[in-house]
Amino acid sequence: MNRIIIILCVGLLVFSCKSKKGIVTRKTNDASKQVETKQVDKHVATKTYANNTERYIDLHKATAQQEMNLYGIPASITLAQGILESGSGNGRLSVEANNHFGIKCHGWTGKKIYHDDDAKQECFRKYKDAKYSFRDHSLFLTERKRYSKLFKLKKEDYRGWAKGLKAAGYATDRKYPQKLISLIERYKLYKFDKEVLGDSYVKYESTIVNEAVTYTVVKGDTLYSISKRYNISVEKLQNINGLPDAALSVGQVLVVKPSSKN
Repeated sequence: MNRIIIILCVGLLVFSCKSKKGIVTRKTNDASKQVETKQVDKHVATKTYANNTERYIDLHKATAQQEMNLYGIPASITLAQGILESGSGNGRLSVEANNHFGIKCHGWTGKKIYHDDDAKQECFRKYKDAKYSFRDHSLFLTERKRYSKLFKLKKEDYRGWAKGLKAAGYATDRKYPQKLISLIERYKLYKFDKEVLGDSYVKYESTIVNEAVTYTVVKGDTLYSISKRYNISVEKLQNINGLPDAALSVGQVLVVKPSSKN
C-alpha cells in the first residue's frame, strides 16, 4: 500500500511540473508578441510630418499611383484633388465617410452621409475604406463623357488636366485649376507620375511663356513668410494681388510671380 501511495505522489508531482512549464511557455510567447506589436506601433507613432498634407500624401500616394496605372488619371491630379476636397483628410466627409472627393449620391445604393454643401443636408457617398473613394473617383471621371477630353492629354500635363477639370464642370470655383497646380508644384506631386510612367515620362513644358506662379495659403502662413519663400518683398506681393492689408485666409491663392502678359 505504501508503495502505491509513493508512486501516486511522484506521478502527481511530475504532472504538476509539466503543467506549470506549459503555462510559462505560453506567457513568454504572448509577451514576445506584445513587445513586437508595441515596436510596430511605436514606429508608426514616431513618424513625423511637417504638416497634415505631407502625412496625407504619404498615406495615399500608392493608391493614387495604382489608380493611375489602371485608369490613366495622373497620380498628381488625384492627390491634389484629394488634398483640396478633403482638407488633407481632416474634413468631415473624409473622417466620417472616407469620402475624399466630395462625390454625391447620384443613385448610390450604398451607405450614405448627409452634409451641408451647395444646399443643406445633401446626400454623399460613404465608403468602408478610403481606397474605395479613390476608385470611385477614377470611375467618376472615366465613365462620364464630359471628361473624355482629359484622357487625350499627356499624363505629364498636370496643368492641362487641372484646367480641363474646371472646363468640364468638375468644380464651380474659378480658381480650382490654380489651386491644384499650386499643390502639385509645392509638394512636387508630379514625381509620382514620373515613377509610374518610368522611361516614357517626358517633362511637361507649358506652351505659355512665363506663366504666372501661384501659391495657396495654408494655416500659419503670413505675407512675410511667403515673401521670403519666393524672394519677393511684402509690398510687391500686396501690389500684385491687390491686397489692402496683411490679412490672409486659408485656401487663398496668391500670385507670387506674374506672367509675361502682366
